[in-house]
Order: sequence, then structure tokens, then C-alpha cells
Amino acid sequence: MFKKEDQLTEREMIEGVKMGTMVHGEKTLMARFRLTGGSDIPAHEHPHEQTGLLISGHIVLTIDGLDHDVAPGDSWCIGSGVPHAAKALEDSVAVEVFSPVREDYLD
Repeated sequence: MFKKEDQLTEREMIEGVKMGTMVHGEKTLMARFRLTGGSDIPAHEHPHEQTGLLISGHIVLTIDGLDHDVAPGDSWCIGSGVPHAAKALEDSVAVEVFSPVREDYLD
């Protein structure tokens, strides 16, 4: 699978948080998240392992009750079933990979 930047479609997941599925294979899915400064992703968990990289901006990522101050270039891995949340301190862009594929994120 290959996708050009101009083929990426986004949807608003919650107020201030847009997600676009970049590509996916049999076992992984890569998505881009654009967060407006001040937006919150409430605490949640899912059966997918989630790895990520902050491309731009500044967020606080809470993983299993621990807050992490995240700057561009910082990365993370959140295990299956681990509660996590995020707060965008400024407009931010993150890329995350999920395994197994999140069926709810397929175009």
C-alpha cells in the first residue's frame, strides 16, 4: 500500500482532534493525529499496542497514571489494555502505529 499526502482524508475524532489513516498492512496501521492547542483526549484503553512519535507541538501524555512531557522527536509505546490520555499544550502533530490493525480507523 502507498498513499500520497494529498490522498490523506481526516475525520474529527473528538473536538480539536483530527485523525487520518496513512497506510495499513496485515498487522499494523499508521495514523496521523492533528491536535488543536488546549484539546484533550480523555483516558481510554484498547486492545491495540500503540507506538508514536511527536512531529511538532507540545503535549502531555499520561500513560498508566504517569504524566510525560512530550516534545518533537519524543516517542512512546503504549501496551495493549494500558489506560492513556493526552492534552495538547499547543497545536501538535503526532504519528502513531497500531497493532493489530484498528478496523475503526480504516477509510
